[in-house]
Amino acid sequence: MGTVERLRVLVVDDEPLARERMVALVAQCGGSAVAALGDAAAASDWLERHAADVLLLDISMPGINGVELARRLRQRPLPPQLIFTTAHEHYAVDAFELDAADYLLKPVRLERLRQALDKAARRCGGKPAIEAHFSVRHRDRLLTIPFSEVRYLKAEQKYVSLVTADGEYLLDESLVALEQRLGDSVLRIHRNCLVMRHALQELLRTGNADEELWAVRLRGITQPLAVSRRQLPAIRASLRQISS
Repeated sequence: MGTVERLRVLVVDDEPLARERMVALVAQCGGSAVAALGDAAAASDWLERHAADVLLLDISMPGINGVELARRLRQRPLPPQLIFTTAHEHYAVDAFELDAADYLLKPVRLERLRQALDKAARRCGGKPAIEAHFSVRHRDRLLTIPFSEVRYLKAEQKYVSLVTADGEYLLDESLVALEQRLGDSVLRIHRNCLVMRHALQELLRTGNADEELWAVRLRGITQPLAVSRRQLPAIRASLRQISS
């Protein structure tokens, strides 16, 4: 991608006039405002079901403020690039710690927004955001499963199954293609299984004294999943990042 024209921008601001102005400025920059929402809770819910490349986020909002929303989104796979908007300079340290693409003081000027969107576009690395859901086949119907509900992906013979806490669904992609597309949001635990990083809970030793076997426990999944010894270092490192 690398250009503003293909960016999908989610605007979040509790002031209706500010939202309208920001949507208009995004359009003048060549981007597309895919939605304009008035609070953090609505934005969080929207991002469970849709994809955005950039979150143009007001900080001072009632309820959950923009900084807290940004912190929560960092725990999800594939969060959008952040551009904070605020009337106050003292949030700049928070923006830096959250690795925001930019930090804009209100009233936001067109040229300044253009620079911020250019920076966010470069950070996207030439790839559009992955959709925030999987499309699956189930009883001759096409369903959408949010990323947050997925626990792992397993290959069995000619099929790949997507597993949630409530069921299994067939996918049309190979496990290798899924691993390439999903990137850091998944972790391979053996040659036939990818787990979602956000679902990792703990690493267990399951073998006896004479046999060193390992498994991972995932949130919402009763049965632990066997782990290849070759994948142990990556799994341990991922669990350390989650707990830190």
